[in-house]
Amino acid sequence: MELFLLRHGIAVEKGTPGFENDSARPLTPGGIKKTRKIAKGIKRMDLKFDFILSSPFLRAKQTAEIVTKALKCGRKLKLTKSLTADEKPESILKEINQTYKNAARLLLIGHEPYLSQLISLLLSGDRKIQINFKKGGLCKLTLDKALSPSSATLNWLLTPGQLEKI
Repeated sequence: MELFLLRHGIAVEKGTPGFENDSARPLTPGGIKKTRKIAKGIKRMDLKFDFILSSPFLRAKQTAEIVTKALKCGRKLKLTKSLTADEKPESILKEINQTYKNAARLLLIGHEPYLSQLISLLLSGDRKIQINFKKGGLCKLTLDKALSPSSATLNWLLTPGQLEKI
């Protein structure tokens, strides 16, 4: 399985008046523009996904919608609570193993530090590896067997700037 992880785009800062509910923080206008450029980079890489799983938090959902529109694969988008900022990475592993185990390529869209903890868990078996995963960054992991701790190989971690230049 190839597992791709995308951190949501630039969003309204936490604690901004009018956006006290963390799950309702949207992408900023600049974040939308930058995410569109990132989505074009992903398209130019000719990446195809069996499913795109996203946190239902607004900023991740907006990121997912921009990407699925650019890739013309909106029907593949599924929102899942397992990718919300307050969940543990083990919850998405369980969901993938139960529901998406036959997928060859999955894209997960979510939050920090969740995504870095998930990458660390898949690479090393614990969540302690420090990863600088920028907003709009994209990571590729390859798994030879069932999705479980210490089962992945890191193929690459691209910054938003690198994706925009592709």
